[in-house]
Amino acid sequence: MIQILMMVGHLGPLYLSSTALAVSLAAVTGFSLLLGMAGALETISGQSYGAQQYKKLGTQTYTAIFSLTLFSIPLSVIWIYIGDILVFLGQDPAISHEAGKFMTYLVPTLVCYAVYEPLVRYFQSQSLVMPMFLLALQSLWKCSMELEFFRYAIPSAAMVCLEWWSFELLILISGFLPNPEFETSVLSVCLTTISTLFAIPYGISAAASTRISNELGAGNPQAARIAAYGSVVMGVANGLTCSSVLFATRRVFGYCFSNEKQVIDYVTTMAPLVCVNVISDSMQVVLSGVARGCGWQRICSYVNLAAYYLVGIPVAAALGFWNQMRGRGLWMGIMVGALTQSVLMSIITSRANWEEEAKKARKRVGEETSGVSN
Repeated sequence: MIQILMMVGHLGPLYLSSTALAVSLAAVTGFSLLLGMAGALETISGQSYGAQQYKKLGTQTYTAIFSLTLFSIPLSVIWIYIGDILVFLGQDPAISHEAGKFMTYLVPTLVCYAVYEPLVRYFQSQSLVMPMFLLALQSLWKCSMELEFFRYAIPSAAMVCLEWWSFELLILISGFLPNPEFETSVLSVCLTTISTLFAIPYGISAAASTRISNELGAGNPQAARIAAYGSVVMGVANGLTCSSVLFATRRVFGYCFSNEKQVIDYVTTMAPLVCVNVISDSMQVVLSGVARGCGWQRICSYVNLAAYYLVGIPVAAALGFWNQMRGRGLWMGIMVGALTQSVLMSIITSRANWEEEAKKARKRVGEETSGVSN
């Protein structure tokens, strides 16, 4: 999506703001839900593979594909009528109309995403870097439903969505600020920037989830603990490196998205705040991978709910509207929420009993809990 925003940004603030709104809504009402539900496989498939329960991998993957495909149907209907929904909610009519057109063309991507994400988790759980996709595309009716998937799919979706939606909510809220085209454009540039940099720690997170779930499923708690702490160190190092580069280029990276001097100057003033977000995001993304590997989705969904909706969003609304800091205030509020999330996740990880987690994993995949190695 970053390439699209970089192109439409040079067409003017209207197209940048409407496209940013459409991308945000697509994430909130579609992609985040499917991605979150597919995250259940990072726990159950990874641990099944570690416990050498290979037959379960196929059943779990087919269940996820079938479930996510069905789930994408009502989401598609919402996307088709999203333009009218935005106008009803009080958003700017011109921005809403263009955003609605954009999302209508995105509808086919939902079904593709519903198939793609479970397949990614299937190969990821086996540490297969260059998967043979044809082996995964077998008939859905040959498998039985894996109920264990639904046990983790809902909290996994909640864990992802509660965080993702809070950032996308900034774009929606910015539509109620004075000069919505300008405010939405600037916030979309900032959000797109951290979303792009998100890809690096997400790769570390996926590797951590795979390694930890495999080791726990195999009954190796100490190896899982080392993988968890090692991945956190890598995440922090990545955050510091990326934020340093971003801060050094703060006066020029806005030109990638717009030719409007007012937008570029505003992005420059927002850059230090974005750098702080990059550091906290890098850390919490990796910690979320650790959580998925262990099966902590439920408790982490509560963490995200508290961090963003009891802390972040209220602070953002207070600073943005009450203190009249507008877009800068909105971003500062969500930054506080992200920092709160990182602290809470760090506490949970540091207090983990890895031997007990290994026993739970073995029990989860139907193995005997005795004989867990230290």
